[in-house]
Parts: sequence; C-alpha cells; structure tokens
Amino acid sequence: MKKFYVLLMMLAGVTTLVNAQNDPNAKKILDNVSTKLKTYKGVTANFTYTTTDKKNVKRGSVAGAISIKGDQYYIKQGSTEIFCNGKQTWNFNGDSEVTVAPVDNDAKTLSPQKFLSDFYDKDFSYKLISSAGQFHQIQLQPNDKRKNFKQVTVFIDKAKNMVTKAQVIDKSDNTVEFKLSNVNTSAALADSKFVFDAKQHPGVEVINN
Repeated sequence: MKKFYVLLMMLAGVTTLVNAQNDPNAKKILDNVSTKLKTYKGVTANFTYTTTDKKNVKRGSVAGAISIKGDQYYIKQGSTEIFCNGKQTWNFNGDSEVTVAPVDNDAKTLSPQKFLSDFYDKDFSYKLISSAGQFHQIQLQPNDKRKNFKQVTVFIDKAKNMVTKAQVIDKSDNTVEFKLSNVNTSAALADSKFVFDAKQHPGVEVINN
C-alpha cells in the first residue's frame, strides 16, 4: 500500500516552501495550491494508479477511493482498506487480518504524514519544468538518496489550482502514475471514518507492530 501514499500529497497539496535554492516560479505555484487546499475541511476522490516498467511496458492498473480530513486519511482499493487517525494506522486486508502500527514520521517512503507537514523545505529540491497547456508540471527530487524513489513529477491543473496527477519513478526506473477524479473538496467526514472498528469485523486477527 506504500504506492498510495503519494495520493495524500496530491489531495493535501504542498505546504510552504522556503528553500531559496529552489525554483521561485515553482514555489509560487505550490504555495498557491497549498493556500487554497488549507481552506478545505474534507476531501474525497476516486483514483487510479498505473505501473509501467523501465521498458515502458504497462504492468497493471488499479482503482480505488480516498478521503482526507486534516492529518487523517482513509484509502480503499478493492477489499483492502487503510485507516489513519493521525496517530495510528490500521491496514486491513479485507478478510481476516488487520495490522496496527503507530504513524512513522521517519520512514524512507512517501508517507502521508510527511505530505501533510512542512517537510518540503528540507526534504526536496524542486523546479518548474513546464507550464504549457492545461497543467503546470513541477519536478521534485529527494535530498535523501536513501529513499526508495528518485523523482516525483506533479501535474497541477491550472483551472482548479490542484494537483490532479503525479508520476513517481523508483530506483529501478519503474514509473507509477496516479490520477484523481471526482474530487469533492467540501466533504463532511466524521472522525470515526478514519479508525478501524473491530466490532464491525468480528473474528479479525489484530496484529500490533
């Protein structure tokens, strides 16, 4: 489910960027996206992600749904569900097992909490690579080369002032492309949506990490 984490960046937007060495044009665009998205109380959307290998051969595509409220999120893809209330994460396999773990702010992956906090100023370098057509395209590269990806390109819809597509290239040169659709930025979401309810799933084995 690590691939889904970039979805949080797309929906949560990009927080304030202050690194003077980065592209000021990219900073202005990202700041505008962040300012607008901070006014939203709840966001829901459908998504697809498609994996392509380094030879540009498509390896698969799946669809799902995502909800965000503050630092909380819920992701559903098929029978699999991820719940996070900002402190704990529940990964339910849709059948007989749920894994519970504290939020890991030090992970080397694209974690949701990192995309919902002020980390870009020190974790990424970024630049505007195109403003042609419908989208601004901004390329981000992690400063920490130990991370399991080497590049993220976000596509910001000019009319909506929102990230609606992202491409992540891993260290094996595989590409995962995420696209959002049916985005609702005024969703009313109860906090209970972001917590796994064991009572609704009797007999499920709980594994604590």
